[in-house]
Amino acid sequence: MPFRRFIVLCALLGALILCWLRWRDVGSRKQPGEMAGPVIDKQLVHFETRTFDPAAPPADMPPMKSEEYAECDSNFLSNASVGGVTRQADSTRGIVTITRVKVTLQLNITIWAPAGASQHVIDHEDGHRRISEFYYQTADQIAARIAANYMGKQMEVSGANLDAESTKWMRQLAGEITEEYNKELNPEPTQLLFDTITDHGRNGVVARDAVVHALKNVSIESN
Repeated sequence: MPFRRFIVLCALLGALILCWLRWRDVGSRKQPGEMAGPVIDKQLVHFETRTFDPAAPPADMPPMKSEEYAECDSNFLSNASVGGVTRQADSTRGIVTITRVKVTLQLNITIWAPAGASQHVIDHEDGHRRISEFYYQTADQIAARIAANYMGKQMEVSGANLDAESTKWMRQLAGEITEEYNKELNPEPTQLLFDTITDHGRNGVVARDAVVHALKNVSIESN
């Protein structure tokens, strides 16, 4: 083999070995269970329309207010799960570090309308649906921002069963994440303003126009 070709092959082999060593070094520094960030599972909106007899409403239908003729029931759901690793100081004490946060988001919408309801009534309830779906568009961003604050969080636990104490604390954090999400994702003021503008669908205001107005002016008119 010519000497020059031998030198080139040795250089290539050396470069490959160097890359492998760097890759192994990076992999060895990664901690078990470590994640780049929280995982947000935002599911598709589930929507359905159901009719009912006002004289005998079904048992699973939410109660309506006295001024309502139909109803749009929007159910925002969030389920957070938190995982971590526990570093034991001794048999009864340890430090828990959060390494995993996953939040599953759902929005279930059901429009309840009496049999034979007018299109105006249907349009009004559909306005409520549009408002709910508008807020759900950014629900994953809200959940991700909240969950990110819990990544890497640490807590000292103590007790005879450190695993049980760690699990208890992580469940508490999962509840806090859900509570913060529900508090921040709050379409209720916009829904109330929409009903005020349309008088619960009893006046002649076009529902689509009322939705646009409510979304645009809720921060001003709700104070």
